[in-house]
Amino acid sequence: MENSQSNIQLTAAEITHLWMTYMNDSGAICHLEYELNKVEDEEIKQIIKYALDVSQSHIEQLTQIFNKENHPIPHGFKLEEDVDITAPRLFSDTYILNTLGQLGKIGLNQYSIALPLVVRDDIYKFFSTCLSESDKLIKLTNDVLLSKGLYVRPPYLPKPETFDFVKKQSFLTGFFGEKRPLLGTEISNLYANFQRNALGSATMMGYSQVAKDSEVVQYFIRGKEIAQKHCEIFESYLKDNDLSTVSMLDSEVTDSTVYVYSDKKMMFYSSSLIALGIGYYGASMSMSPRRDIGLMYSRLVAEIAKYADDGAKLMIKNGWMEEPPRAIDREELARKN
Repeated sequence: MENSQSNIQLTAAEITHLWMTYMNDSGAICHLEYELNKVEDEEIKQIIKYALDVSQSHIEQLTQIFNKENHPIPHGFKLEEDVDITAPRLFSDTYILNTLGQLGKIGLNQYSIALPLVVRDDIYKFFSTCLSESDKLIKLTNDVLLSKGLYVRPPYLPKPETFDFVKKQSFLTGFFGEKRPLLGTEISNLYANFQRNALGSATMMGYSQVAKDSEVVQYFIRGKEIAQKHCEIFESYLKDNDLSTVSMLDSEVTDSTVYVYSDKKMMFYSSSLIALGIGYYGASMSMSPRRDIGLMYSRLVAEIAKYADDGAKLMIKNGWMEEPPRAIDREELARKN
């Protein structure tokens, strides 16, 4: 009898990443449908249509996989429950264009983690395609940012005359005495983390204006303050080395206070941004030999981890956190006997 790989039971890693993809794409559809209804620029509109087609295709494929595996389909997010696409504009076209790039990066991050963990052929092909689609979304976004003069390139480095080796232990220090100039890896990470937090600050500002629950409003205001503080920290390191930074995006938020997204949807998206931030901070820390920079990232990770924990508690309190796939609680089963 022929043994088809597609009949092999899904592993914990496979089912978990499929579940996460369903949640992210169902949420993305809510964002994209609203943005498609508001955006004015035709080039940006075409990127939104591409991203929307991708997310809708993912939901169709994932639904088929879950049904085939007799696995419950996640509730996720629904257009009729979690967004009002007729609501007034909350963000500018420039903000929307930047979030499309962020959407691609969230996908790229998730799928690059998932791909090495999956072995079943059909699931591997699915995530491999997802990875390519995220790559294309980032490229499309960058091309339009460049064509509109909105893409601010990271700082340039002078070309060395030849290679060299580190000769002083001060290469690693940064707390006392002379600090060496920033390395290219340190610059690129500080710059990218500034950009992500600038976008995060604008997102939290917009969400705080349209959230309905008072605790959720305060949570988003706190998130905006954290993002702005982190931007100031990254900017200080760059300025100490006479390097420029990009502008904040808070001006890209309108003054609308009309309901756009459900509090549940906004809390979920903010948790995705936090998870992405923690991952990038961890990677930045590993690529920063200067001890003061490494310690700085460790402090920032602790701060946003606490913020994420408070957000999770708020979601659980309101019944908004859908439970991911998990192992069976054997002790609970035993107690039922």
